[in-house]
Amino acid sequence: MPFAFHIDLMELALKGILIGIIASAPMGPVGVLTIQRTLNKGRWYGMITGVGAAVSDIIYALITGLGMSFVMDLITSPQNKFVLQLSGSILLLIFGVYCFRSDPTKKIHTSGKKKKGSLLNNGVTGFLVTFSNPLIIFLFMACFAQFAFVVPDHPVEMTFGYLCIVFGALLWWYGLTWLIDMVREKFSNNGIILINRVIGSIVIIFSVVMFIGTTFNLYTFSYW
Repeated sequence: MPFAFHIDLMELALKGILIGIIASAPMGPVGVLTIQRTLNKGRWYGMITGVGAAVSDIIYALITGLGMSFVMDLITSPQNKFVLQLSGSILLLIFGVYCFRSDPTKKIHTSGKKKKGSLLNNGVTGFLVTFSNPLIIFLFMACFAQFAFVVPDHPVEMTFGYLCIVFGALLWWYGLTWLIDMVREKFSNNGIILINRVIGSIVIIFSVVMFIGTTFNLYTFSYW
């Protein structure tokens, strides 16, 4: 029994990390801001901007999870769970297509030569930019539905899962700022567009695989 519980926690951790990365990866306003600050101010200014975004993400993730926990009785039957996971796949597919087709460079500000400001100030602005976009709740709803992430009446396990979402988000911002810092001399607006299209393509492929797997009952995340 302890071994099975350990496997469940590892599965929950993987889901949380993936959700954190999926929520953070698209090059929205905060992604572009993070890249700009990494190029203009230094890597850690970009990283702390991402940390602020991660704080906002976990707030919206908690709101989404709390809301979904009240309707989890709807998926006690396999039919309802099937519909919910299928809907999650479709929402992720729409999001991936939007991400692939969007041009985040339109959000770039030309006034990049400003004072660095404090790390706290950069983190707060990163938080506010992300928090001002409540539409991210729909992305969390799609992820939570497809991954069957919300587990009612298991507060300890869910706390661990939410911490993994934060870890996944921070992992993304750490990797992104490291990459941008490494190639700063060669990085351009085309690089931002390329990153966004790669992310969109990955989400599209992932959502299609999940859709097919759910449709043919090849893939399930149900546990507990």
